[in-house]
Amino acid sequence: METFDPTELPELLKLYYRRLFPYAQYYRWLNYGGVVKNYFQHREFSFTLKDDIYIRYQSFNNQSELEKEMQKMNPYKIDIGAVYSHRPNQHNTVKLGAFQAQEKELVFDIDMTDYDDVRRCCSSADICSKCWTLMTMAIHIIDRALKEDFGFKHRLWVYSGRRGVHCWVCDESVRKLSSAVRSGIVEYLSLVKGGQDVKKKVHLNEKIHPFVRKSINIIKKYFEEYALVGQNILENKESWDKILALVPETMHDELQQSFQKHQNSLQRWEYLKKAASRYQNNSKNDKCGPWLEWEIMLQYCFPRLDINVSKGINHLLKSPFSVHPKTGRISVPIDLQKVDQFDPFTVPTISSICHELDAISTNEEEKENGAESGIKHRTRDYKKTSLAPFVKVFEQFLENLDRSRKGELLKKSDLQKDF
Repeated sequence: METFDPTELPELLKLYYRRLFPYAQYYRWLNYGGVVKNYFQHREFSFTLKDDIYIRYQSFNNQSELEKEMQKMNPYKIDIGAVYSHRPNQHNTVKLGAFQAQEKELVFDIDMTDYDDVRRCCSSADICSKCWTLMTMAIHIIDRALKEDFGFKHRLWVYSGRRGVHCWVCDESVRKLSSAVRSGIVEYLSLVKGGQDVKKKVHLNEKIHPFVRKSINIIKKYFEEYALVGQNILENKESWDKILALVPETMHDELQQSFQKHQNSLQRWEYLKKAASRYQNNSKNDKCGPWLEWEIMLQYCFPRLDINVSKGINHLLKSPFSVHPKTGRISVPIDLQKVDQFDPFTVPTISSICHELDAISTNEEEKENGAESGIKHRTRDYKKTSLAPFVKVFEQFLENLDRSRKGELLKKSDLQKDF
């Protein structure tokens, strides 16, 4: 794959926005069938330009205006905001207090840096295939809950381009939710609580909610391979002391002694599970017992959401198909049928797709020079690059949105008929 050089970004972005960005699908998404008047026109876009110049409250009349502006500005980053009561680009002309955020998709932002206290392979902005399993588990756990517990149908998961994932829940009813309801949903989906100073971040009681049980069942599929082998969370005294901080003190001496006798994380974990169940049987009134191992599993593997991103209606979130200026990777949709196969390191970079396009263009020109070329049969340029399968995932998501919208319209027209 073509290595990405940030100094080439301005030139690469020109080509990307001119020939590769999927404008038609993008507009089709945010226009939502044009059902609500001015829905697209009242949407806020924000552009970050070279040298961190930040322009908020951009808005556009239609797809062609959006295209022109993006090709003129060549933004390093695009964020999407809310649908407002007025056109965002005219917010200064509206009387004070009247300009209000009214609707937006329910969004989730999961960032690998929030797991730094429990991952041993990388820290801060770095990721590797070992810790990416945290994102795989997060998508499975949150998506299952959004679909089954809340009944949300239209969920677009997107790779951030560097070290995390975003989710856009686009159902019509969800876009209308108040900030209070959004907070309630995020609260329901949050189990890991407390900042850096709090050692034990997960507390379960005897009544285990079905959401917790189902999340544990997902984690169990990955736990041995991810935590005990890959992260080796009980490898040595330094690492197992972190885990001992999560269990009752009366178990510490016994576990310290036995951990030293065992060879590896797998054996030590098996011993910890037995010790925990013995502890539970001996302390009838203590609520932590059989949930001890679950609390550890959740603290090490459960999704960590950025609550503020989800609860504020006017909060901006990085747009799908934006380019990450540090890695050059495109922020691509993730196929929910293939979450386990998704590999952030094979996501196309802007250099690789521009290079693919150049190679194809040169080839086509040679062919055309050799033959008498009539009308140029140009397929969409992105289809000739490794961006194509990701645009296809996006199109499938849009098909489902369209189908559902048509279904709703049919229902409404049937109800309005007088039989």
